Amino acid sequence: MNRYGLDGKTIVVTGGAGGIGVECAKLLAAGGAHVHLVDPRADALATAAEAAGGNVTTHVSELDSPDACATAFDSAGKSPFGLVHLAGVFEDDPFEPETQDVWDRAIQVNLKSAYDMAVAYEGRRTRGSSGRMVFTASIAAGRGSPDATAYSCAKAGLHGLVRSLAKKMSPDVLVNAVAPGIIVTRMTTELIARRGNSVTDGTALGRLGEPEEVAHLIAFLCSAGASYINGQIIGVDGGTVLR
Repeated sequence: MNRYGLDGKTIVVTGGAGGIGVECAKLLAAGGAHVHLVDPRADALATAAEAAGGNVTTHVSELDSPDACATAFDSAGKSPFGLVHLAGVFEDDPFEPETQDVWDRAIQVNLKSAYDMAVAYEGRRTRGSSGRMVFTASIAAGRGSPDATAYSCAKAGLHGLVRSLAKKMSPDVLVNAVAPGIIVTRMTTELIARRGNSVTDGTALGRLGEPEEVAHLIAFLCSAGASYINGQIIGVDGGTVLR
C-alpha cells in the first residue's frame, strides 16, 4: 500500500547511507517517490540504494560548498519536491584552544551545509508547487551536551534556520525538523559504549531509539498528511526530555 502518497515526487536525502537515511529511503520509495541519496561514502551508498529498492538514485558528495550542494540537486535530474537533510557529524569537544577544528567541522557539516542545501533547493524547485524540507536537529540543542559544546551550538542554530525558513517559504514549502535522542546508528556506537546503562536510564521508555522510528516521522512530514505542520522541531527521544 502507498502509505505516504508521494507518487512521482523527487526527494533528496543527504546522509543517505546512514542508518536513518536508509530507512527513510525505504519508506519514501515505498510511498512512490524518486529518492536521491547523497553521501560521501560510495560503497555505503550503493548498499543503501540496494536495500531501499524502488526508484532510488545516488550521488557521492561531501556537501562542503554551495556548489557541491547545488550539484547534489542537479544530479537528481528532476525538480525537487523535498529535501531531507540528515548529513551531520557528532564529535566530542575537548573545549581547548588547539581544538578549534572540532568547532569548524560542527558548524560546517551540521549547520552551514543545511543552509547551503536550503538555498540550492529554493533555486531548483518548481515555483508555485508544494514542497517539503525536513532537517535533523537534536535534543542536545535544548538540553546542551557537556562533552559536545560545538555540536549543541550547531544544532541550536539549525532551530533558528528551520523557523526562519518556515516563515520565508510559506505557504508553498513546509519546513520542519526532527530532534532525535540517542538512536542506534553508526554515529552513536562509541557514545553508547562509553555511557553504558546511563544512556537508557535517561529515557522514559527505558530503551534506545531505532532508525526506522525516526524515519517514519520524516516520511510523514513529507506527506500530504502533514499539510498543517510548519516550523516545528519534533522530538524523537523516547521521553528523554521528561527525565
